[in-house]
Amino acid sequence: MEGFAHQLVAGIATGGIYASVALALVMIYQATHHVNFAQGEMATLSTFIALTMIQAGLPYWVAFFATLVVSFIIGALVERILMRPVQNAPVLTHVGVFIGMLLIISNATGWVFGHTTKAFPTPFQSDGLLFGGLVSAHELGSTAVTLAVLLLVYLFFAHTSLGLAMRAAAYNPRSARLVGIRVGWMLALGWGLAAAIGSVAGMMVAPAVFLDPNMMLGILLYAFAGALLGGIDNPTGAVVGGFAVGVLENLAGAYVVGTELKLTVALIIIIGVLVVRPSGLFGRVVFSRV
Repeated sequence: MEGFAHQLVAGIATGGIYASVALALVMIYQATHHVNFAQGEMATLSTFIALTMIQAGLPYWVAFFATLVVSFIIGALVERILMRPVQNAPVLTHVGVFIGMLLIISNATGWVFGHTTKAFPTPFQSDGLLFGGLVSAHELGSTAVTLAVLLLVYLFFAHTSLGLAMRAAAYNPRSARLVGIRVGWMLALGWGLAAAIGSVAGMMVAPAVFLDPNMMLGILLYAFAGALLGGIDNPTGAVVGGFAVGVLENLAGAYVVGTELKLTVALIIIIGVLVVRPSGLFGRVVFSRV
């Protein structure tokens, strides 16, 4: 029973990471109706930038918030420079751009920072496991940080005029323009926020899995499964789906398929959702009259 409780708590901790990346994916999807396959690589690049700042002598939390700013700028520049020129292009053009970004960012990160695996520090340290051996200090701290970020994002979108304007620009760009919202800038802000949220996930997961240019590949797959499970067009559903996938992955890895085949859990979830309920648990079912 103790082992089950540990797997459950650990699943909630990793699910918070998946929820962050899933939320970033949904934010981009709402704005462009495309999935950003390079979201994980952008988060990895941000994590390497954070490590460089820490190694240069900056305190962890100063480097953390500085990385959020840098990541936000990178995300906004990606939208302005790469995505804006192809916003009305066919779907395959967007897919090609995202895959190109994935390969370019991954290889550039390895070229600049090296392909060797690096240890990333954690600000949450303890001599042993907490709460009777159920959770480590880093798992507890990373979950708290992730929940704080998700709460701030919810408050921003639900209770600020800028957040409401971004939601309006994502849902109905034409109507948003008619009421004076600068849709182009709202999309750039959305990309910046998605990049910043992804960087938080990268910095929280790096101490557990170690840092290398391919660190986020598997995590992006779990996050995509969570986004689909909750609803790719529903931010709240994506967060719930991310936590659910984290718990399912840990429990299935411990008691069903083994740790070597845990990645298949994400693939099974993706296929199952697409076959049974493509809109996800909380997504909208859209009907088109022809």
